[in-house]
Amino acid sequence: MNFSIRSAALLLTSALVLSACNNTETVKTPDPVDITVLGLNDFHGNLEPTAFTKVGETAPIKAGGVAAIAAEVNAAKQVNANTVLVGGGDLIGASPATSSLLRDEPSVIAMNKIGMQVSALGNHEFDQGLKELLRMQNGGCDSNDAAKACKFMPVYPGASFKWIGANVEYKAGVNAAAKSPFQPYVIQTIGGAKVAFIGAVTTETLGIVSPEGIKDLNFLDEAESVNKYIPELKAQKVDAIIMLIHEGGEIAEGSPDTYATVGCKTLKTDSPIVTIAQKVDPAVSAIISGHSHQGYNCLVPDPQGNERIVIQGDFYGHLLQRLDVKVDKANHKVMEVKANNLVVDYTAREAAGTLNPEMQTLVGEAKAQTDAVKSVFVATLGVPQIQRGIDNARNTETPLGDLIADAQVAATQAQGAQISFMNPGGIRADLPDATQIKPDRSVNFGDVFAVQPFGNTMVVLDLTGQQIKDVLEQQWSGSNATAVKLLQVSEGFSYKYTDSALAGSKINIADIMFQGKPIDPAAKYRVAINSFLASGGDFFSVFTEGTNITLLPNLVDVDALNAYLKANGSTLTNTVKGRITKM
Repeated sequence: MNFSIRSAALLLTSALVLSACNNTETVKTPDPVDITVLGLNDFHGNLEPTAFTKVGETAPIKAGGVAAIAAEVNAAKQVNANTVLVGGGDLIGASPATSSLLRDEPSVIAMNKIGMQVSALGNHEFDQGLKELLRMQNGGCDSNDAAKACKFMPVYPGASFKWIGANVEYKAGVNAAAKSPFQPYVIQTIGGAKVAFIGAVTTETLGIVSPEGIKDLNFLDEAESVNKYIPELKAQKVDAIIMLIHEGGEIAEGSPDTYATVGCKTLKTDSPIVTIAQKVDPAVSAIISGHSHQGYNCLVPDPQGNERIVIQGDFYGHLLQRLDVKVDKANHKVMEVKANNLVVDYTAREAAGTLNPEMQTLVGEAKAQTDAVKSVFVATLGVPQIQRGIDNARNTETPLGDLIADAQVAATQAQGAQISFMNPGGIRADLPDATQIKPDRSVNFGDVFAVQPFGNTMVVLDLTGQQIKDVLEQQWSGSNATAVKLLQVSEGFSYKYTDSALAGSKINIADIMFQGKPIDPAAKYRVAINSFLASGGDFFSVFTEGTNITLLPNLVDVDALNAYLKANGSTLTNTVKGRITKM
């Protein structure tokens, strides 16, 4: 039994006899072939492993990293030559320094070498704009960040796999020659079977990516966009259709289900992926998902009421999603689907000497070009680690969120900043990651950069007390209603909210305090935020109503954090300050 099977969860069988095409032809003698599909979602350029805790264990291991991912893929191929690696989006973007300082080119090249065949687009693929994403797809050095592009290799070769998105289209009048910059699907011939992979990216991309870079694009309904291509795929007599989507969900609170649970039925019913899965054509045999950084292996009813596999593999390469698909080539149908999540155990492979040497070399080359910057000492903390919350939750106050908000106020005192807000999705790692904790409690620039890798600049603006109340209410309204994003706040500012109250009325303005007093709805307050939030990012549109705006193009958010750590490092602890109270 190979390494990955030993470390896997139990197999989930969905013996649904899902058909990729409804046909009235005479039934032929079955011609079955077994295909293994491995899915990687939300990799975010993590060339090196990060901390992950297995179910039933307390001590974290090192998981992910391209050297271990490649070893898992190769092990699967040794068992079944009909194995293919696909992506669930966010392969790049929001990446640690080893990849990000080289414009994520090492990560794409690693995916090429490991054998990535096709990937859904993710919202973070659009972080640097459409033009740069097309360069990442097609290659070349014409980048909007020439200081980073084509430094890992003299000429960046591009991705050998395709990013796909059936729901991404040009706006009317933008491009007369093409409907979309991306293909909606890719058909792979695997073991003689024709397998279609059709992609989609969350429609929330419009609100969670800087608008200038995607101004020419529409992001359409995910399920409707996929469904309209199903007749086209059936006409090509594909044997199976698998959906790759960068959208996800969460297991319901209180459920014992985990990434290792087989056939869970406890995805929150209001999760975006549940709504989408219930609408996607039954011809789709399984759905590989991402975006929510969760591990699950669940069943969701399709429009005909038949249970269909919906799976996600955590993030940063900690897990690989695995589908074992039995396809009848003669009758163009899926006979059986099994699913499980594989733990990519870097620690075990390192001890056994089974890491992939080619990927170890690639990581070494990337580190050689970035370690001089990453290893610069920043500060000694008062504790070994300051965390971004349990399970990286974005709906609660966290020690690291408090710290970053404080850092932003401190960095913008010259502009009169009084209050700061920080979007939790912009906090990408603990400080430091558990695999990087040092005996002397020190942190270096690589540790700090991993926390805030986006390169957002600081903005200071005026908001009235009423506008502050309104923006706080947006944490639970609109697109944030099903995925609460609790803004982290700075020292001297606090508020209470009633979780059971209706959206738009969760906060009494008298319970919003600044310097010990309720805020005045009519008074103006000086607020420091990053440029992403200032543009209305994460659906906080009230920030765009600010006045007396001061742009600080030379003050990057990570530099603000860096300076604050230098000044206050030894006093900083892993403590939630209690600035936000849930009633």
